Amino acid sequence: MTRLKSVYKDEVVPMMMKKFGYSSVMQVPRILKITLNMGVGEAVTDKKVMTFAVDDMTRIAGQKPVVTRARKSIAGFKIREEWPIGCKVTLRQKRMYEFLDRLINVALPRVRDFRGLNPKSFDSSGNYSLGIQEQLVFPEIDYDKTDGVRGLDICITTSAKTSEEARALLLAFNFPLKDREKNIN
Repeated sequence: MTRLKSVYKDEVVPMMMKKFGYSSVMQVPRILKITLNMGVGEAVTDKKVMTFAVDDMTRIAGQKPVVTRARKSIAGFKIREEWPIGCKVTLRQKRMYEFLDRLINVALPRVRDFRGLNPKSFDSSGNYSLGIQEQLVFPEIDYDKTDGVRGLDICITTSAKTSEEARALLLAFNFPLKDREKNIN
């Protein structure tokens, strides 16, 4: 069992049941999946860029991503239908917890001038989205072997009904939100 999964079972579930007054363990929100998405617009002019992006995403996520393709042609961007324009990967269970652990404890502290994540990035369904401007903050990526700096989007999908429940869940995992000091009880 991964470290964060045992933290969830041993510490987060009892804390959330007490805080929100749940009557059953099954009511406690949990993280369902983490989706990583990397848009690679440069792949239009150079096809090798996509292979580098897929390779970086494979190292970061621990599983091979799916290449996303353009749904329709856009002349202004010189994009044709079915051309590769990005890659995405969905992490669940063990890989999801391992990625979240590396994100919180290794990658985010390596971001330059990091002061915490935006607490307003929750949607009404209790999901959290964030963007990382350079993939180099992950220790799996070797700076000398990359072809360039690319960003990626990370979406953490939870089973929480409200953003308040999702915020409490992520804070219980020591997620570095800016208003963290105000939310800890």
